[in-house]
Amino acid sequence: MFQRPMTLLEFQAKFPTDDACRNHLFSLRFPDGFRCPRCGHDRFYVIRSRHLLQCQSSACRHQTSLTVGTIFEKSRTPLRKWFSAIFLASHDKRGISALTLAREIDVTYKTAWAMLHKIRHAMRTREQSYKLGGIVEVDETYVGGPGENPKPGRGTNKTPTLVALSLSPDGKPGYLRMQAVENVKGETIAAFLNQHVEKEAIIVSDGFPSYAPVAQDRPVLAMKFDPKNNPDHMKWLHRAVSNAKTFLLGTYHGIKGKHLQAYLSEYTYRYNRRHFQGEWFNRLLQASISASPITVAELTG
Repeated sequence: MFQRPMTLLEFQAKFPTDDACRNHLFSLRFPDGFRCPRCGHDRFYVIRSRHLLQCQSSACRHQTSLTVGTIFEKSRTPLRKWFSAIFLASHDKRGISALTLAREIDVTYKTAWAMLHKIRHAMRTREQSYKLGGIVEVDETYVGGPGENPKPGRGTNKTPTLVALSLSPDGKPGYLRMQAVENVKGETIAAFLNQHVEKEAIIVSDGFPSYAPVAQDRPVLAMKFDPKNNPDHMKWLHRAVSNAKTFLLGTYHGIKGKHLQAYLSEYTYRYNRRHFQGEWFNRLLQASISASPITVAELTG
């Protein structure tokens, strides 16, 4: 059932304080009521000075936090600012830059950058939890920042990126995957497909020779791309790639290097939820508490 997107005023009214955010986190982490993560006891009390939940079992007394095991773990940033960052990141399909986020929620650029990358980590973790199936279009593209070699296609010095898009039974675009890779050799393509695409899926590709080894283990329909005589060949994938490059250039002014994959994962996460507009905030918040913690050192290392 279609859900109307939450407005900014509705969001602010629902989460005016950190306590309101903690109460919402509690309902998400313990939807059936509290259960001690160590002993399973169902009674607890709150240590308010430290925002901890302590098990009331005399044999346990385990203390836990609502943020442990999430991207919020050990963060000194107030939960209300985290919730605001997730709301802003989820409600604009163009994404939000660290500079804009820093200004909107009154944090430093460094803090905003780390928050957004932790949110992208949650997006990527969620996308890795399932594989594409059915008919899957597969191709490669090349992504880079402004000023890099503008030569199109194979031979450019931009980052090679593998792309897979599943199709629904009526031929409409389904779910997307994009992965930055070192090269587009057959073994690289095979590893990408093994990670992201079900073994029984039918692969649709162009006539690039690197797909030949893949055809030994998977059903592959290869057809040389001819934009003049067959413009509809993999048209949905090509459109998704074009939109991804616009996304990267529009909000982030081009991305390259070690963080490229984080932005590609952000785009695919958004693309795959394009039909769930009213659920964007709750879905991204759920992804954020389901993903494992990641430190700034891990993000920058």
